[in-house]
Amino acid sequence: MLSFSPDVSNALPRVAAGWPALEQSYAELGAAFSVPVAVNALPDPVLVASSAEAAALVGLTPPRTAAEEHDWALAFGGHVGAISGHSRATVYAGHQFGNWAGQLGDGRALLLGDWPDRSGGAHSGGYASWEIQFKGSGLTPFSRMGDGWAVLRSSIREFLCSEAMAALGVPTTRALCLVGSSRPVRRERMETAAMVTRLSPSFVRFGHFEHFSYSGQTAQLRQLVDWVITRYCPQCAAAPQPALALLEWVVARTAHLIAQWQAVGFIHGVMNTDNMSILGWTIDYGPFAFLDGYDPLHTPNTTDRGGRYAYGRQPAIAHWNLLALGQSLLPLIDKPEHALEAVDAFRPRYVQAMQQRLAAKLGLERLLPDDGDLFQDLLDVMAANRSDWTLTFRLLADLPADPQAQIPGPLAAQFARNPLGFSQWVARYRARLQAESRDAAARARAMHAVNPAMVLRHHLAQAAIVQAEGGDFSEVRRLLEALRHPFDAQALPAHYTAPPTDETPPARLSCSS
Repeated sequence: MLSFSPDVSNALPRVAAGWPALEQSYAELGAAFSVPVAVNALPDPVLVASSAEAAALVGLTPPRTAAEEHDWALAFGGHVGAISGHSRATVYAGHQFGNWAGQLGDGRALLLGDWPDRSGGAHSGGYASWEIQFKGSGLTPFSRMGDGWAVLRSSIREFLCSEAMAALGVPTTRALCLVGSSRPVRRERMETAAMVTRLSPSFVRFGHFEHFSYSGQTAQLRQLVDWVITRYCPQCAAAPQPALALLEWVVARTAHLIAQWQAVGFIHGVMNTDNMSILGWTIDYGPFAFLDGYDPLHTPNTTDRGGRYAYGRQPAIAHWNLLALGQSLLPLIDKPEHALEAVDAFRPRYVQAMQQRLAAKLGLERLLPDDGDLFQDLLDVMAANRSDWTLTFRLLADLPADPQAQIPGPLAAQFARNPLGFSQWVARYRARLQAESRDAAARARAMHAVNPAMVLRHHLAQAAIVQAEGGDFSEVRRLLEALRHPFDAQALPAHYTAPPTDETPPARLSCSS
């Protein structure tokens, strides 16, 4: 059990001095949308890690001394009223594993308010402010059978992956910092509590719209639609049917998001409608994983016994979830077929976005008519060989275009089960490269710019968790620093870019993860 020194009183007056004041924009929607809930402060708070990049988004200077780290632990452990004094829990509903779950809501997260964006919109998607959330701050009216706490293990995973995905260029909620505590929490075993401070331009989910639609609160549904349009996609307000325009906007953004997930081999693990952001951003890092050996039917989620949320099914599930969102907006759309047409635009948008990303991963400057077959055949031979997703695309940059040249050994080793199938594909790929204008060096640079040398593999996260549970946070911080530069192999320790050994167990995670 972790034990930290409790010293809260001395720092309280100076914590948050000079920080921007929090506004509560979401609260203005009214009592039907959220309720005030006090933060349950963590006892003996300690700063496990903080993100300098996330801090810069809201104009904060990351802590650099032990005293400043202590101040941050207090502020983001729930002890400072200027930060946590106006917290609220929002209500939403959702479909979970394809079944209607009814009313849900923020069961262990609290919305603290908004801070203005300080990046000039460069990292916020052009939005003016960031909503600030505590995740793991105790019971709320929507906790149902849960206790409202988060544990250190799952909080480390969310903190690291939020920042890792941002560095990969994937739209994502951000993690400002992670605070640990001595408070015991029971999951499958006794663990300790922790709290992540999350940032997003909005934490509104598909499930927010489902809640008001399916409970017959049409006026509130319209109010929410108008609020989202005003803040995030004001161009939709001028459309003949603003709710339909909003749906089209979300479809387009979600199609690009899923293509980005697939391109980096990310498996969300629990794509319920209440875990889908209205912005088309990644939200709620639970039982996620990045692919090691390529298996399109792999899911890390032990709860998902049927593989509904497996890697290869994520595009279809995104389409399903968009249908649920479209259905929830039907009271504000003149004809159901218009909503269906909007949602059915997902597939061609996704296919186009994914083909563009696969072309870039293979160093192709443009798409040709037969490239789709070339991409699919590579995926098929990778599946047959369980080729490592991240490593294979990185190694393909070193493949000589000369038809007579040998396939480099490390690349060939990824296809040891079926070398003939891969060599036949390589011949086609090399022929395709003849239609490109870039030389080999330029192609390799372009491929290295989109194919990471490092992702947050499960075994790396697990090693950091084990050390942190023993009171040593150094590996969490080292891993965070490495994940800031995923494309720069020269700057990364070799063991961070290596796949797991054959003896390393794969990620098998519960929803408490």
